[in-house]
Amino acid sequence: MTSWLLLAEAGATAGSPEGGLFDLDATLPLMALQVVILTFILNSLFFRPVGKAVEDREGYISTSRTQAKEKLAQAERLESDLKEQLKGARLEAQKVILEAEQDSDRLYREALAVAQADAIASRESARSKIDAQRAEALSVLEADADRLADLIVDRLLTAS
Repeated sequence: MTSWLLLAEAGATAGSPEGGLFDLDATLPLMALQVVILTFILNSLFFRPVGKAVEDREGYISTSRTQAKEKLAQAERLESDLKEQLKGARLEAQKVILEAEQDSDRLYREALAVAQADAIASRESARSKIDAQRAEALSVLEADADRLADLIVDRLLTAS
């Protein structure tokens, strides 16, 4: 293996003239051609697919962002709509509660008025019955007093 390296080294020094730092021979255009070919190959095999993947990813990200913004705006609209509906429902519930309170207050007052009217009618009925019984008792008492007075007068007259 070392002999092979020595032969390659000897061939390289024997065929090449002693020059300076930059030898301008056929290797320079050959290297430039290799760089151009390598650039073309890397561009077609690596840079284009990677660039396409990057562009696809950027497109996906931008569409995802716009969709997310649209969904966020839609969610905000829905939230505001629901807040308005909730506010309306609360106002409606307060209105229903107020009406129910007013109805119950009205029914209470009506029931109280009916009860008071019944109590007044009952009291008046009892008073009229009491007055009738008093008048009857007075008439019975007067009749008894008249009878007693007649009896006393008859006894006094018979005794004299």
